[in-house]
Amino acid sequence: MNLDNINEIAEYIVSDGKGILAADESNPTCGKRFDSIGVESSEENRRDYRELLFRSDGMVGNIGGVILFDETIRQNAADGTSMVDLISSQGALPGIKVDKGLQQMDDSEESLTQGLDVLDERLKEYFALGARFTKWRAVINIGMGLPSSEAISANMEALADYAKIVQNNNMVPMVEPEVLMEGDHSIDACYEATSKCLDSLFSNLSAKGVDIKGTILKPNMVTSGSAASDRASVEEVAQRTLECLKANVPGDLPGITFLSGGQSDIDATAHLDAMNKIGGFDWKLSFSYGRALQQPALKAWLGKAENASNAQQALSHRALMNRLASEGKWDISLEN
Repeated sequence: MNLDNINEIAEYIVSDGKGILAADESNPTCGKRFDSIGVESSEENRRDYRELLFRSDGMVGNIGGVILFDETIRQNAADGTSMVDLISSQGALPGIKVDKGLQQMDDSEESLTQGLDVLDERLKEYFALGARFTKWRAVINIGMGLPSSEAISANMEALADYAKIVQNNNMVPMVEPEVLMEGDHSIDACYEATSKCLDSLFSNLSAKGVDIKGTILKPNMVTSGSAASDRASVEEVAQRTLECLKANVPGDLPGITFLSGGQSDIDATAHLDAMNKIGGFDWKLSFSYGRALQQPALKAWLGKAENASNAQQALSHRALMNRLASEGKWDISLEN
């Protein structure tokens, strides 16, 4: 792909309904996923699983980018092809998770994402390895008195600092201000926290001189808490999420690729589709799903080579469903 600058890269990733496959689980997180199917989380097994995902026919035309973990961007497939080249051959761009995880803020329940101190030199290496976009995740909790203004301010400023360093290294920054679903909070509480985060984030991005046209936003949807007794409908989630985005996100941002955040695969698709059916925005509304794309494939695979084809079909189906949702063309009947 002949993409000359970060604006073209950002636009390509979300063009024609395409979205992002998030395959950047850390080794401990991947271990938990593999535990659920009784598979050892060895380097070879992680490679084999991710290779089968990347070789799936449904990557082509549905997936515009793949977020990788440090281990994966350095790996070769079983036949010696680099994972980066394998992803590129499927028409997707390789990306890389670059944050260093969370550190507790003082004695609170809140955290600040780490990794800015050596980011510039790491980015130079990742660019040489083939990465063309990056991801940094900030985590915001909802609870009694949370989120605090201090946690929002510190995390959104760090996201902006990260984005500027990434663009200085000729890559597209994905900025991920995730307001967690965990809790029994209402959709109104999620709206308020998400709105405050997005307002702070884009103020910081502007202040740091980040090129919005060369940036991708990876936010949560505005939903009820996962333990809430009063669950918002698909239509309400779509309406409240769009309301929040329109109030806080500039129209020249090329793409918004939602995280699934613990939603089921069908819910994540249905919410995305409902938003695109409503319309009335300038950005591309797409997906950057991990579990909501991978879970059916993981269950089909079970660590067995003879199940690879079934796992690839499961990944391909979910990728297609979400591409259709990104165009407002999905229907539940397509899941049968």
